[in-house]
Amino acid sequence: MSFFLCIEVALREIWAHRFRSLLSMMGIILGVSSLLTTMALTAGIEKGMRATLQQVGGLEGLEITDKELVGALQDFWSLSPGRTIEDARAIKASAPLISYVTPEIIFGAKVGTYGNGNADGYTITGCWPDYMQIKNHELAAGRFISDLDDEEGHHCAVIGATISQNLWPGKPPIEVLGNTIFINDIAFKVVGVFIRYERDYEKIREKTGSTKASAQRREKRGLITRPNARDPFSWKNQAVIIPYSTMFYEFRSGLFPDDSLYSYRMNALEIKVKDINFFDQALDQTRAAMNVTHRNVDDFAFNTKEDWVDRIDSSVKANQISGGIIAGISLLVGGIGIANIMLASISERVREIGIRRAVGARGRDIFLQILVESVAIATIGAVLGIFAGIALMQLFVMISPEQNSPILQFSSIFISVGFAILAGIISGIYPALKASRLDPITALRYE
Repeated sequence: MSFFLCIEVALREIWAHRFRSLLSMMGIILGVSSLLTTMALTAGIEKGMRATLQQVGGLEGLEITDKELVGALQDFWSLSPGRTIEDARAIKASAPLISYVTPEIIFGAKVGTYGNGNADGYTITGCWPDYMQIKNHELAAGRFISDLDDEEGHHCAVIGATISQNLWPGKPPIEVLGNTIFINDIAFKVVGVFIRYERDYEKIREKTGSTKASAQRREKRGLITRPNARDPFSWKNQAVIIPYSTMFYEFRSGLFPDDSLYSYRMNALEIKVKDINFFDQALDQTRAAMNVTHRNVDDFAFNTKEDWVDRIDSSVKANQISGGIIAGISLLVGGIGIANIMLASISERVREIGIRRAVGARGRDIFLQILVESVAIATIGAVLGIFAGIALMQLFVMISPEQNSPILQFSSIFISVGFAILAGIISGIYPALKASRLDPITALRYE
């Protein structure tokens, strides 16, 4: 009996018992749709998490931190000047695989405008112009600080969207440019305003007006709206950026008599690798440059975002495993349903099988026919499950944040259909064996 004839017979048998076949397919349909949706949701979440990582600097950005010396190495501590601006200059001059580098001085200060009072709790950052590329900032209006600003010690500042709205409520960023802010009572001219960084669900709430309505209700009740401490973009929206040299001379010079712009130990030193494919080589170049400035004292380390990537991967794997288990249970139930239907079908077709054996059909022909019929039921159920999964994904697209919306991949379809066919094969083996081993004489006498 040819394989194609087996398929034809299987399809005719499925069509002859449409309702029964559909019921046997339900487990496969649910299993495939749930597996497909789970994999699509996981892919969307992974994309959103990686996009968030990119918005805060990406894997290419890393910080050079202090490292505590232990044991006999402590005796060499005094030989190293620590992290200073000379490190940044050395990296920029002798590490060609590093595209951007910036020293940073960070401290908390009061920020306000003339006649508008001061507000505590804002973080002021003094840095080089490369800071914007390292942190992946975007401007809504104006410009970022320049090399000339740093060389001349200009009193200019770039502020986040939250500070802009707090100090000048209702004004668009373009109208904020040129105004004066006071940082600990020292005047700075606003030359740039960053865009507002938001999570996708916040953008949706703003479009629908729910955020504004909620704020108005809280205002009527006398409640104060505070920024969400868990907002990953709050540090960007509340940023105040000024030139590095201005920061030192206005707020740090004189704190320690021996400190100068070049010997002052900065709070942070950040770099960005030009090409992620040469990440290790870039770190080697950076390490070589800093060994010179630190006199070969190993008192620095690299703080990369690889642990963040590892957390993303582990979270994605956990979601895939849990979703796969749930979908696997559905497919198992679907396979049991197919096996039951096939056993019932064999009971109804005992005499038919006996006639086929009597006219020359071999046991393996019967085995193949029943197995193909089982696989056909699973395959049709898988196809219907794909359409059901796509429809379910459209529902999730409407309610999920745009950044985390489900992503349908060909590999997901291939895996889902593959598992469904495997379930059909496994569930059809026992009924096929039972049918192939029927005694022709006994089968012909069956009423």
